[in-house]
Amino acid sequence: MTGFSFDLVAQDGDARAGVFHTPHGPIQTPAFQPVGTRGAVRGVLPRDLREVGSQILLANTYHLHLRPGEETVRALGGLHAFMGWDGPILTDSGGYQVFSLADACAVDDDGVTFKSIVDGSSVRFTPERVVEIQAALGADVQMAFDHCPADPLNREMVSAATDRTHRWLERCVKRHEELGGTDRGQALFGIVQGGAFEDIREASVDAVCSHDLVGYAVGGVSVGEDPESMRIAVSASAPRLPAAKPRYLMGVGTPEDFFDSVERGIDLFDCVTPTRNARNHTAFTSQGRVNLRNEGFKEDPRPLDPACDCIACTQFSRGTLRHLCKTNEMLAGTLLSLHNLRFFHTLLASMREAIAEGRFAALRSQVLPAMTRRVGPDELDQ
Repeated sequence: MTGFSFDLVAQDGDARAGVFHTPHGPIQTPAFQPVGTRGAVRGVLPRDLREVGSQILLANTYHLHLRPGEETVRALGGLHAFMGWDGPILTDSGGYQVFSLADACAVDDDGVTFKSIVDGSSVRFTPERVVEIQAALGADVQMAFDHCPADPLNREMVSAATDRTHRWLERCVKRHEELGGTDRGQALFGIVQGGAFEDIREASVDAVCSHDLVGYAVGGVSVGEDPESMRIAVSASAPRLPAAKPRYLMGVGTPEDFFDSVERGIDLFDCVTPTRNARNHTAFTSQGRVNLRNEGFKEDPRPLDPACDCIACTQFSRGTLRHLCKTNEMLAGTLLSLHNLRFFHTLLASMREAIAEGRFAALRSQVLPAMTRRVGPDELDQ
């Protein structure tokens, strides 16, 4: 598998620390992938993404196919040149849009027909077409086309979607190999489905892992199900995936999710949580979640999070950040996005260190209770 390998560096229970090697550089795991859906992480320069600790970025096949189109991206030098990012990139397959745009698409055994969110035209995705689009985009890791069911608690629906995902994976693998496979510098990850049903998840792991791929993902979570259902899905999937390959949990990203999932053997994450919350003026801190629009921060000269070394925390006060938020300055979203991403990357780096030292459980009990609460001005620094 040219240019790709995974080294398991340390393990503490099922929690793993490793290195995922790609043609555009290594990724220290567990790791978080900032989401650049349309080819950019909103309001954040690639230089600054690297500075806060980002190792790999995610872009979306469906949205880039609509605008500007994969052939335009290819003509402009591929996704790395297009995004101004020289590190690894992963592209989602569009399978999540089967769920999120359920009212604007029709699924059949051959593929999915979408109604374009841009101009209303008909857009056809098949497993083969999705692989071809991602090949043109040129990301390091491309995801197989999967069917993410609308209701992860509806057994009949989940079973049908999971079976379809397995059939689509066979077609993705075949087309990926026809286009040169990993020899052209692109890996294919398969996706495990199965909703909140342990037996379907286990069977899906067997079916997906019957293909010798660079890595494997757990999909169909964080789609509106309760936290316990998500834990069941991850517990039934992650520990059964090959130990010598990276394991990716799609669309998940809060501190509690990280601890729960790393504890079960997950290596990679992605989510819009840090940047979307930032644009809504919410910051993740070592003391809890903070709403920067709160009146109590108006004349507060202290840093947002004294434990953080990002630009928002080292060069701006809480009072200044609140002003930027209240006046809807673009800089507010940029600074808070950088802060939240730095917070996520630092947290996962601390997990890597704790796993290597055999104290992952101790780290969780030490830091997570504070991180999961919402705090106001009067509660900070107490």
